[in-house]
Amino acid sequence: MRRSTSTTVALFTAALTLAACGGSDDGGGGGGGGAGGDAAEATSLSDFGSMDDLIEAAQEEGELNVIALPPDWANYGEIISTFEEKYDITVNSASPDGSSQDELNAVESQRGQDRAPDVLDLGTAFARQAQAQDLLAPYQVQTWDEIPEGQKDPEGHWYNDYGGYISIGCNATIVTECPQTMQDLLDPQYRGQVALNGNPTQAAAAFGGVWAAALANGGDLDDIGPGIDFFVQLKDAGNFNPVESTPATIESGETPIVLDWDYLNAAYDEGLAEVGTEWEVVVPSDGLFGGFYSQAISAYAPHPAAARLWQEFLYSDEGQNLWLAGGARPVRLPAMEEAGTADAEALAALPPVEAEVEFPTEEQESAAKEVVTARWNEEMSG
Repeated sequence: MRRSTSTTVALFTAALTLAACGGSDDGGGGGGGGAGGDAAEATSLSDFGSMDDLIEAAQEEGELNVIALPPDWANYGEIISTFEEKYDITVNSASPDGSSQDELNAVESQRGQDRAPDVLDLGTAFARQAQAQDLLAPYQVQTWDEIPEGQKDPEGHWYNDYGGYISIGCNATIVTECPQTMQDLLDPQYRGQVALNGNPTQAAAAFGGVWAAALANGGDLDDIGPGIDFFVQLKDAGNFNPVESTPATIESGETPIVLDWDYLNAAYDEGLAEVGTEWEVVVPSDGLFGGFYSQAISAYAPHPAAARLWQEFLYSDEGQNLWLAGGARPVRLPAMEEAGTADAEALAALPPVEAEVEFPTEEQESAAKEVVTARWNEEMSG
């Protein structure tokens, strides 16, 4: 989700999408913690002594393993290269198109291996699941107090970082009149054109698309069912396109209308313009729904100091402004706006969405996930 906040939004930290881990069976990776002992046990910067001590410990490890981070997703390409150049640490990126479930699978299957993921980027429901499975190491970054309550685990096992609103991306070169609302998607002119970014049982962006549809059709945080009903309608009308959207399917025109986070849809514009395709993006007023993604450190990270330095970087003003440059709303944006440290140009480029953000409870997330898991594949197959 993104930018300034104030309208009524069901900001669902979606139950599905990205992350990783690594390390030894005893719950710790290697690495020294400078003045604070073993890096795998560090729960804050004070355990290292200072930022210089943390940097030194991370540079001794020399590497960071990440997973499920596409370079064109929320500016991850620039974020990774900036981290590498700033700290002289090599970032190994595995399975960039993976899902949150893939990340959790990697945490378990690669445990004890040098290639295991150090850090995770997950839909919040998956972050909570990982915490319940004891897969995460608690760590509170220096800017911890500026992460709003409700967007972090109190002990620091996970914390939200960046997000956006569900939007409708449309290839205006192919589509005569682009849809502006969720209800517009039922129009017969969009036959075979409406796609999701992934399967809602596994991907947060697609799950968010279903919840946005629910909000547009009488549902709420306690009832995602109308969203599935809506997609069944789309399928029965012949408008739903079962091809899961990717940059390639968008560029080829195979998925001309895509429900996805606004920062992802917006990111396609420049590249498509270069090949003569006009791409329009709108946040539907009748299905205003947003969600953040969460960061976490694997309890078995093979590079525990680098993992903690990565978190400090992401939640610094520099890291948060890199999300902003990618069109995503950083979690610390309200505090940065107040302090005058937010990138003014990037901030001005954000789509104006005024919303009073509402977050579902863990119980609401779990209930919604159960409904989608039980109904989606059965009702949308065939």
